[in-house]
Amino acid sequence: MSEPRPGWSKPRPEHIPRATAWPPAMALAIMFFAWGLITSPVVVFVGVALFVVSLSGWIGEIRHEHRQD
Repeated sequence: MSEPRPGWSKPRPEHIPRATAWPPAMALAIMFFAWGLITSPVVVFVGVALFVVSLSGWIGEIRHEHRQD
């Protein structure tokens, strides 16, 4: 690889986080919540519960990943 131009530096390898299921779970929770607003309070409750679980799981995943670095 050639030397970088003056004033530039070589890029360091970027850390790519591993795949997780929490973002799709949160999207599903939001969908249930919105669907529940139209249909039934039970579906709203399921959406809120799934949202809380997925948010806490996602935050826990991020905290765990940062502890390893």
